[in-house]
Amino acid sequence: MISNAKQRSEKTKVSRTSVPFPLASYDTVYAESIQHPDRFWAKVGQLLTWSKPWKRVVDNTYEPFTKWFVGGELNACYNAVDRHVEAGKGGKVALIYDSPILGVVRKITYSELQEKVSKLGGLLQRLGVSKGDKVIIYMPLIPETIMAMLAVARIGAIHSVVFGGFAANELCTRIQHAEAKVVIAASCGIEPSRIVNYITELNEAISLSTHKPSKCIIFQRKGVEIGDLNPERDMDWEEAIKNCESAPCIPVDANDPLYILYTSGTTGEPKGITRPVGGHLCTLIYNLKTLYGLTPDDVWWATSDFGWVVGHSFMCYGPLSYGMTTIIYEGKPTTTPDPSSYYRIISDYKVNGMFTVPTAMRLLKQTDPEGKYGMEYDLSSLRQLWMAGEHLDLNTKLWSERMFGAPVINHWWQTETGSGISGMCAGLKNPCTDTDLTVGLPFPGYNIKVLRKDGTEADINELGRIVIKLPLPPGTLTTLYKAEDRFLKTYFAKFPGYYDTMDAGYKDKDGLLYVTARADDVINVAGHRLSTLAIENIILSHPEVAMACVISVPDPIKNEVPLCLFIMKEDSLLSEDTVSKELVYMVRENLGPVASFKLALAVSGLPVTRSGKICRKSMADLARNKLKKISATVVDPTVYKEIEEILRTHGYCREID
Repeated sequence: MISNAKQRSEKTKVSRTSVPFPLASYDTVYAESIQHPDRFWAKVGQLLTWSKPWKRVVDNTYEPFTKWFVGGELNACYNAVDRHVEAGKGGKVALIYDSPILGVVRKITYSELQEKVSKLGGLLQRLGVSKGDKVIIYMPLIPETIMAMLAVARIGAIHSVVFGGFAANELCTRIQHAEAKVVIAASCGIEPSRIVNYITELNEAISLSTHKPSKCIIFQRKGVEIGDLNPERDMDWEEAIKNCESAPCIPVDANDPLYILYTSGTTGEPKGITRPVGGHLCTLIYNLKTLYGLTPDDVWWATSDFGWVVGHSFMCYGPLSYGMTTIIYEGKPTTTPDPSSYYRIISDYKVNGMFTVPTAMRLLKQTDPEGKYGMEYDLSSLRQLWMAGEHLDLNTKLWSERMFGAPVINHWWQTETGSGISGMCAGLKNPCTDTDLTVGLPFPGYNIKVLRKDGTEADINELGRIVIKLPLPPGTLTTLYKAEDRFLKTYFAKFPGYYDTMDAGYKDKDGLLYVTARADDVINVAGHRLSTLAIENIILSHPEVAMACVISVPDPIKNEVPLCLFIMKEDSLLSEDTVSKELVYMVRENLGPVASFKLALAVSGLPVTRSGKICRKSMADLARNKLKKISATVVDPTVYKEIEEILRTHGYCREID
């Protein structure tokens, strides 16, 4: 009997440009975006509805503080909701919420979304929130999180979404730094094995904070857990909005911030990325059409969280501004209840485009390598499966294409950019074909260079620092909140005239870009620069390895050498020692002795963030006995204990004399 997964493998031969609209030439579009940016972005800006037209497309007087659509005014919520209702599409489903743990599915139309958001906006206004004020949102993967974001944007205020479940000290830092006037929170979040009480964390965070929000609006998750409210500070969301007037959309300047998104920094200080309203929204719509090859009639699923940039860009503002249906999945890839969930979502809701992280696919591959849980589902609606956020190895890419029956497209962007920097555009005619692990061609508007340390341009296939020539296109970060000097020093001081991505990579003869590592992940072995991710790619091709990461560890002779930590597949018949020896052999065969790769150690778990990234730097720090703090984003911090014990048995994690 031939399995569905095997039958689907034929579908991977389908062209990734099989989209329902005519395709323009990539070369023509890209050239115009670089040579005539005013003309190019003026057309993109027309994808939005403006309450006041812009006077100038771009003002680069104070580079890198570039302004786009200068003088224009608009409202993000109007573009994401109201204009679709006014166009007669109020009955269209905007949000599909699927919670396998609760057994709940909700479908919310654009008209319903407008009603709920405008009422919440009215409540915020009653509480004194006005244009420019900051509101913290501390909520899980539920539709009300999007409603909260849109309600804040509707009245011209600025939101900062904090990942639901973040510990009190992390939440406190953000409340304090943003000086939030109001906090909107849920009573709890849901994990497969427990309910996470948000109110307890919120109470502690506010008690720790030197800045106190005036009010907290609490969405009580009835049927899950009702939180105990502070009668002087807290109000029940549903009760409070009953007598509220609907708030109108308040226009703001195109370059006003839509939100502040706090991301990890190296100094311990908050790193709040601010995003401009106008440039961001039109760029998101353009991404969905041009990069992802989608139409407003498509169903889109980004498997992220609202606390991360993908949740902002491609769960909320992008798909809604484009008039699409976007999916909110409150579950896990393999444990809610089993590895069938991703297949089921695609089949049940006829998903046309999906965006996920490689780690999610590796987890699926580890627990269900033959795709047995997906055999009963029809995945024919899926045109492309997009991956970003971390390194994609070839084994995982090929496996995902076989299981999901659609091309897997690797692409690259950053929290700072808010949308795609590079990728093979499904909505354009590309001049060359995708190769195994490229992140594609520069997206229109991005003038990408690879530089050596001295600032000269690297040759073809030469590893260097990836930078973007200024000005940055619309929608990228405008500054770091309350940290303008840090903004300049972090991103623009090292290579004047360029934005420093802090990623390493190279371009091939066709102009295809390869991101091989964060700059920190390029190690110097006796003068030879090696990418740890290149070694990982070899490791992950071993049939008995489910997950792996390669880190730098100290060496008395060569300064540093690579070391691999790997997780065996559950059904493996080989011993850990055998696989370890085979991995060492494979790396030496592929890279030669110059890699100085001699140690591959089996572990039961790796530190992974809630967004799916492996915390490589923290393990490299651990090996040097320099790990001072475990990130609050790590799903299971207990894995560090085993890793430390194993590293110690091999002479690492030594006390500093």
